[in-house]
Amino acid sequence: MIPRRASPGEPPAATIPGVNPSTDIRRVLSVSQLNAEVRGILDGFPAVWVEGEVSNLARPASGHLYFSLKDATAQVRCAIWRQRAQRLGFAPSDGMQLLVRARVGLYEPRGEYQLIVEHAEPAGDGALRRRFDELKRALAAEGLFDAERKRPLPRALRRVGIVTSTSGAALHDVLTTLARRAPHLEAVVYPTVVQGAAAADGIVAALSRAGKRAECEVLLLVRGGGSLEDLWPFNEERVARAIVTSPIPVVTGIGHEVDTTIADFVADLRAATPTGAAELVSSDGIEVQRRCAALAARLDAAVQRELSGARERIRALGRRLAQQHPGARLAQRAQRLDELDDRLAAAWHRGLELRRARAAAAAARLRRHTPLARVALQRGHIALLVERIRHGVRSALGARRERLTLAVQALQTTSPLATLARGYAIVSDAEGHALRDARATAVGATLEARLARGRLAARVIAVHPAPEDDG
Repeated sequence: MIPRRASPGEPPAATIPGVNPSTDIRRVLSVSQLNAEVRGILDGFPAVWVEGEVSNLARPASGHLYFSLKDATAQVRCAIWRQRAQRLGFAPSDGMQLLVRARVGLYEPRGEYQLIVEHAEPAGDGALRRRFDELKRALAAEGLFDAERKRPLPRALRRVGIVTSTSGAALHDVLTTLARRAPHLEAVVYPTVVQGAAAADGIVAALSRAGKRAECEVLLLVRGGGSLEDLWPFNEERVARAIVTSPIPVVTGIGHEVDTTIADFVADLRAATPTGAAELVSSDGIEVQRRCAALAARLDAAVQRELSGARERIRALGRRLAQQHPGARLAQRAQRLDELDDRLAAAWHRGLELRRARAAAAAARLRRHTPLARVALQRGHIALLVERIRHGVRSALGARRERLTLAVQALQTTSPLATLARGYAIVSDAEGHALRDARATAVGATLEARLARGRLAARVIAVHPAPEDDG
C-alpha cells in the first residue's frame, strides 16, 4: 500500500489523536464499500417511532412514497414502499404532522441515511383513532348500537332540552332553527363545556340533570365542528353510557357531516349538524299547515261517510219497523191481558169466600171453648173474698180502737202530767234528781220546777224539814 501523502494544512500523523504512526495500518475503502458497511451497521439499528411534519412529498408512478420529516432544526428522508402505502388508509400531504414507525436505512447511491416506514398515522389522531375503534367495537358487541334498542321520538313535542355550551355557535343555530320552524316549542338549555378535559364529566352531569328534572320530551346533544381532539369528549365511554341510560330520547348533532363520534352511534337519532338536529325535532310551519289541512279533509270525508251510513241504517230500520208494526201484537196482548184479569178476579173471590167460611167455623169452635164463663165465675168468687176480707179488717180495727181508748184513759189517770195539770210541780236539783225531802237540798241551791206548761229555775232561801213523825 502506498503511504498517503498529507494534504496541505493537515497536521502530521503523529499529531492526529488516536493514531500511532508506528503501528497504524491504513485501510482505504471505496465509497461503495463504506456505504455498504454503514448500511450493515444501520440495518441492525432497532425500529423507532418518529414524529414530524411532512415536506417534499413525492408520488412516482411506482406507487412508492418519498418525503421528508422535519422539525424546527432538522429533517430526515423517508420512504414508504408501495404495498404499505396502499394500506395506509389516508393520504399524506405536505404540512401534515405524521407519526411513523420505521427502520433506519441507507440509500447507498447518494450516501444518505433514510427511514424505511413500516407504519404511519396522523400525529395525535392515531392514538385517539385506535381508542375510538376499540371502544366502538366493544360497545357494538354489547348491542348499544342496535336499532332495536333506540327509542322513537315523541310526535307531539312541547319542550326540547339542549345540552351544549352557552358560548358556542351551536346553541345559536339550534335556537334560531327552532324559532323559525316551530315557534311553539319551548327550549330548556342544560349548559356544559363541550371541549377539554372536563367536558366529558360535564356532559354526563348535564344529561343526568335533564333526566332527573324530566321536563323535556327530547334532548339535543350538540356542538360545532372541530378536530378529533376537540370532539373527543363525545367519544368517551361514560358519555356513551350516559346517553344510553338517559330516560329521555337523545338526538345528537355534533360537528359537521364528516364528523362521527361514539355518541352518534349510541344516540336514539343522529343529525349531521346542530341545525340538522333542530330540524329533526321541529316541523316546518308550512308542512304543519299542509298536514293539518289534509287531516281536516280526511276527517270531513270520514264524518260524511259515517253520516251517510247512519242515514241508510235509519231508513232500513224504518222499513223493518213498518213491516213489523207492533200495534197488532199489542192488541192481541191486551185481549189476553183482559182475559187473565177476569180469571184472576174470579179466583180471588172464590178464595176469599172459602177463607170467610173457614173463619166462621173457627169462630164457632172458639166460642164453644172460650174461658170467659170461668173467668166470670172466678171474678164473683174473688169479689166475695174481698168483701169478707174488708169486713174482717173493719172488725179487727174496731176492737183495737176500743182497747187503745181504754189504755189511753188509764194512762191519763196515772200520768204525772195530769197531776201537773191540777197545779202541782215536779222539783229537781241541779243533777236532775226529783226532790222528795226538803233535807235533800240546802239554802242557796238552784232548783228546777217543772210545771204543766214550762219550767222554773228557783233558788232555795230557806229549808223547812218536816217533823220526824211526819214520815
